[in-house]
Amino acid sequence: MSIYNRRNAAVGYLALKAMKRKMDKKRRPRRSGLKVAAYVGLGLVSAGILAGVLAIALRRRHGDASEDSSFEVENEIVGEYVTAPEPIPAT
Repeated sequence: MSIYNRRNAAVGYLALKAMKRKMDKKRRPRRSGLKVAAYVGLGLVSAGILAGVLAIALRRRHGDASEDSSFEVENEIVGEYVTAPEPIPAT
C-alpha cells in the first residue's frame, strides 16, 4: 500500500488551499461598514469638541479685551473724561 495516492494528494491540495485562504484573510482584515461608520462618527464628534473648546478659548480671549475697553467708559462723566488734578507748582 502506497502513501502517495490520488485521494491523499487531493486532500493535501485542498488543505493547503484552505490554509492559504486563511492566511490571506489574516493579512488583510476587512472592516465592516458598521466599524467604518463608527470611526467616522467618532472623528466628527472629536472635531466638534475641539471646535467648541477653540470657540470658548477665543471668546475668553476676546472677553479680556472688552474688559479693557469698558474700563475707559467707566471713567466718563457726563460726556467728559475724568482727568487727574493738575500738579501744584513748586515755589
